[in-house]
Amino acid sequence: MLSLDYPNIPSATFAAVAIILVSAVYAFQSRSRRPKLPLPPGPRKLPVVGNLFDVPPTFQFKKFTQWSKEYNSDILHLNVVGTSMIVLSSFEATDDLLERRSAIYSDRHRFPMVNELMGWHFNIGLMKYGDEWRTNRRLLNETFNSKTVRKYEPLQEIGAQVLLGRLLHSPEDFDEHLNRMAGELTIAVAYGIKVLPSDDPYLALANEAAHSFSLGIIPGAYLVDTFPSLKYIPSWMPGAGFKRKAKTWSKLSLQFLESPFAETKRQMDLGMAPPSFSSEGLQALENADKKELYFKELHVKQSAAAVFVGGVDTTVSALNTFILAMIRFPEVQRKAQAVIDSHTEGKFLPTFADEPSLPYITAVAKESMRWENVAPLILPHLLTEEDEYRGYRLPAGSLVFGNAWAILHDEKMYPDPHNFKPERFLLDGKINPVIRSPDTVFGFGRRRCPGKHMALSSIWITIVSILATYDIVKTVDENGNLIEPTHEYISGAISGPVPFRCTFKPRSKEALALIKGAHKGD
Repeated sequence: MLSLDYPNIPSATFAAVAIILVSAVYAFQSRSRRPKLPLPPGPRKLPVVGNLFDVPPTFQFKKFTQWSKEYNSDILHLNVVGTSMIVLSSFEATDDLLERRSAIYSDRHRFPMVNELMGWHFNIGLMKYGDEWRTNRRLLNETFNSKTVRKYEPLQEIGAQVLLGRLLHSPEDFDEHLNRMAGELTIAVAYGIKVLPSDDPYLALANEAAHSFSLGIIPGAYLVDTFPSLKYIPSWMPGAGFKRKAKTWSKLSLQFLESPFAETKRQMDLGMAPPSFSSEGLQALENADKKELYFKELHVKQSAAAVFVGGVDTTVSALNTFILAMIRFPEVQRKAQAVIDSHTEGKFLPTFADEPSLPYITAVAKESMRWENVAPLILPHLLTEEDEYRGYRLPAGSLVFGNAWAILHDEKMYPDPHNFKPERFLLDGKINPVIRSPDTVFGFGRRRCPGKHMALSSIWITIVSILATYDIVKTVDENGNLIEPTHEYISGAISGPVPFRCTFKPRSKEALALIKGAHKGD
């Protein structure tokens, strides 16, 4: 007789257990025999390398948009040497997955190049989803939400007024002036540091560090992001140029993190530190006594660096696009100026108090963000669990890209998307709440940039200040011929126009008086 070696268990129990086990085995076998759900459509994958040779090294978002049209799908699947990639190209898809299912779509890829070799692991935008990320995010949200960020409006107004004076003295250097304005604001907000009139080391450091970061984060630019083990090869080996670049760039990222924060601490020790994100965070830690706060000094330092690096490139790119649009669409410029004149009668410079009365200017700012995106391909989210969507299987570990460029050029949502039409955001002279705002350039879900509100307000006050006082026109060459600016853009995590020339002319004697009477700055 067969003994089950469990003499105290009734036979009925064994029968029940046996039925459960047999049912479980049958269910498992049924599932294993059942065909898996298909992956989303995409280009044919080659053995081993998959779509490695299909994805271009630059302007990937345009290729993804082309595929989306070819396959008539707003969700695509690619495989690059074993790495599953999902591209979302509609508001609906990004809302359904990156917003509503954010619990499993909020992690980040390792980013071996920028995180592990270049040293940008302190950047909240690249942190893995976890406690450290949550602490930094909470700290930033408390300071830069839509209400608290208004305390920085006086600084933003002064920055725009100083910009007007600089444009008067050297209009040809407008890109440099925009960089300086954005840099001055972010370093004042993050660290309370007042920059030098020229050749400021902190602004130079920020520009160098941000530029290297933008190059290092380009999807597919460095093979080490596909094969992380390559980070261990010696720097002297052929093909290891990325390691030599990373070694140089890592010095910039470390200095970027430490140097301005050390200056804030030095000023605090001397009792002369202006209010700033860093000084207020450090002061809170000093005043906490025995009560432990949810954050530590490291979190203040990391978050301050995120403010500094995130507040320059995005703002400058959007403003350069605005300037380019005013040259290419002069009728929009004239209409915007007429709207401002009807409100101010040319007697004062608009401030944030005038924003509710100038919805057309808000529409111009929105269209500047939509027409040519600051961030056309959002940094990928990492899917932590296998998911199902619209009958497709989305594998765990997939990199999920939001194709902001495709979304903001969707002809159904934005008819005639390649033309600059601020009116698309208006209804009966007011901002139309039905038309989606182009803030997808700030990311999706829990990974949306916490500095969004500050960036948008900086863009608005700069646009309205320039339009109130200057005509933006094409430059002429030595023979008196108009120089036509190109519509070429630089490929990168942050995209902006290729440098172009234009002229800023004071609109009138009254406008010139407003410029000269504005904040003197340097």
